[in-house]
Amino acid sequence: MFREEELRQGIELLFYAYRDFTGEPDAILDRHGLGRAHHRAIYFIGRNPGTTVTELLEILRITKQSLSRVLGHLVEHGYVLQRADPADRRRKQLTLSDKGKALEHELTSSQMDRFKRAYADAGEEAVEGFRRVLTGIVNPEDRARIRPPAIRGPGRS
Repeated sequence: MFREEELRQGIELLFYAYRDFTGEPDAILDRHGLGRAHHRAIYFIGRNPGTTVTELLEILRITKQSLSRVLGHLVEHGYVLQRADPADRRRKQLTLSDKGKALEHELTSSQMDRFKRAYADAGEEAVEGFRRVLTGIVNPEDRARIRPPAIRGPGRS
């Protein structure tokens, strides 16, 4: 199988990668008086417009109390909009406002640039292997939440 040192190197690489992956967004969040919990909420609301509070709780795996504080702040400062679900008025659907979309784009752009560079350096076969490794790390019940990449057309990158 794999030696302990190889496994430890993978863990170490993941720690360093996460630190660097979150560094630029952390600085942006700090300027807005926000933290990583806000970032995760903004990202997943942007990725899944109309998501409910319950669905967001399932994705983020944080307490209702923590999400309530984060969402309250994001709504109060105009990043997130809430509306009643037409099918069940007791449920709230969440979407990003224009201000929230602009912040999500700013936060995600630096992270996408980092991925573009790494993917280009590694090549398509390595990227597919990387996806398989990360998918293997994700709990099985959450794997279905991850969208597959869109199929690229001719001449598109």
